[in-house]
Amino acid sequence: MDKRRKITQFITTLIYNPFLTNLFKGKLHTGSSKGVCVPGLNCYSCPAAAGSCPLGSLQQNLGNLKKGVNTYVLGSILFFAALFGRFVCGWLCPFGLIQELLYKIPLPKCTKRLKALGWLKYVFLIVFVIALPIVIFAEKGMGYPAFCKYICPQGTIGGLFLTGFNETLRNQAGLTFVIKVIILAGILICSAFVFRPFCRFVCPLGAIYGLFNKIALIRIKYDKTTCTGCGACEKVCPMRLNPVKECNHADCIRCGKCIGKCPEKSLSYSCKR
Repeated sequence: MDKRRKITQFITTLIYNPFLTNLFKGKLHTGSSKGVCVPGLNCYSCPAAAGSCPLGSLQQNLGNLKKGVNTYVLGSILFFAALFGRFVCGWLCPFGLIQELLYKIPLPKCTKRLKALGWLKYVFLIVFVIALPIVIFAEKGMGYPAFCKYICPQGTIGGLFLTGFNETLRNQAGLTFVIKVIILAGILICSAFVFRPFCRFVCPLGAIYGLFNKIALIRIKYDKTTCTGCGACEKVCPMRLNPVKECNHADCIRCGKCIGKCPEKSLSYSCKR
């Protein structure tokens, strides 16, 4: 199961970012595909990106409400959320893949659930994705993608390639970019000790998808009639959940490790209500 998931993650990353030569040219792809939102967190400003990030598009929309609500952006997010929930996070997000690869480094691991910190991603969603774009637009009359500008580490990776191979952009990079590089470095370092810290405690897109986990079409089904209560599923859950009690919890990324480990096959992917 995990091998298939990793292959899917790599393929998805390449589908999101097919213009790899742009990484070393310091320029963005500007074709019509940039108007399409991909399911996972993948920055519009990455030189290799073919599409747009739904989170960045949402901020732009909220920061320009004079033109009305962009039904395509909202529709895309709601479609992905209702269909996949956080399956997107576990199978279709490039930055999730990066964190998982770093977690494989043989270093001491934090095995605590850190449940209280999980609420932080909702704070980031409300403040940086919703409130600030609306407030700044009301004051200045211009769009303001606050989360992208000040925090998003995935976007910073693209920014490093842009500034590294574009002298003009490199000369324009200021303190904000330096702070974002520090944030990126901090998250990458934490990823070696904590499984997916950005996904668990920061990511607003994961917060949105998580709200739909219990009603999404693709979810995890638990058959209590065959479960023996052995606890094998809980031991392997990387998100520190108990799949028997929380198989569709908002933090579950549908990675399937619990499904693969269950000796009685009491857990499975399901599209049935």
